[in-house]
Amino acid sequence: MENIGPLIRGYLTKLKQASVLWVEGFREACCLHRVVIYCLRSRQLMIRTGQCFLLNGFIFLGSIFILRSLIIPTLQWILPFGVSGGDQDLCLSHMPIRLYAFLRLGLLQLIYGLWFYPLYIFSFILSTIWYNDIAQFGLTVTETPGSTNATPSNNNKKEASTSENTTHRHTHVDKPTDLGRVMIGIAEQGYSLLLLTFFFLEVYLTGLVPYIGKALNFILLSWMYAYYCFEYKWNFSGLSLDKRLDFFESNWAFFAGFGSPCVLAIFFFSPLVSYGVMAVLFPMFVLTAAGSDAESVVNSQKTKWRGQELGKLPIFYVADKLLMRILSLLPVESHGQTSDKKAL
Repeated sequence: MENIGPLIRGYLTKLKQASVLWVEGFREACCLHRVVIYCLRSRQLMIRTGQCFLLNGFIFLGSIFILRSLIIPTLQWILPFGVSGGDQDLCLSHMPIRLYAFLRLGLLQLIYGLWFYPLYIFSFILSTIWYNDIAQFGLTVTETPGSTNATPSNNNKKEASTSENTTHRHTHVDKPTDLGRVMIGIAEQGYSLLLLTFFFLEVYLTGLVPYIGKALNFILLSWMYAYYCFEYKWNFSGLSLDKRLDFFESNWAFFAGFGSPCVLAIFFFSPLVSYGVMAVLFPMFVLTAAGSDAESVVNSQKTKWRGQELGKLPIFYVADKLLMRILSLLPVESHGQTSDKKAL
């Protein structure tokens, strides 16, 4: 019994630390005033953000609103489910109720097939391109000398500048190195894409778990959207995949809080509406992530808990193990190359 007291106090301390970091992350995500400031500073950023809102907010969500408020009620009026009143039985023998239901379903599927699904694919592809532009323009606006917002250390920057100064002296040596960096970057992007794909599958499957599935789904979605938001910043800053995952999993409470507003905005809508709402809001959260000094925020809290770190949470452990298990089924040479690229 004497050992239970310190153990409980330790857990309460960890819970307090996680709660504080969660609130800090939530607060950082809600700093949407940065979007207005950045758009006023960059005309290109304003245009891209406006285009994203026009496509996903006005056209996509507007189409869903027209479908539900106008087209479906009109079809139900033209092709009714039945006849109310005492003549129901009489009308059922003459009115082709089943034919009406079939026609309604067929027309709705035709509308989805010819309009919503192509619009969804078009919006997804175009928005993906625009998100990258928005992140790039946003980071250009937020760039400040000596910034260390969850980016490689200043020593790495100094090394990069030193290598640039000696480029003309060591041309034959630097070219292979640059090519190697490009190949490593491509390999990391490929592995990151596969890892997030398996993590998304994990998120989907947890939503099917009875009783606690929704809560687990909410937490995992929060981490997933938070990682997506910060990934643009990390890509442009040149942060390696290994350092990204380590920083993310070491500060899991902060990123859970950052991703929570993203999930709250879409959690209670249908899949199509959720996509439209998220497609409108996602660029805003990308810009708030671009302007967020996550490392400083986290470190400012950690200085108050010297010797009592919150600890690292292996968020991507299951997705990573599953991915590596599948990659192990590939030829030995390909698997060895993949493992080396991940280690780099």
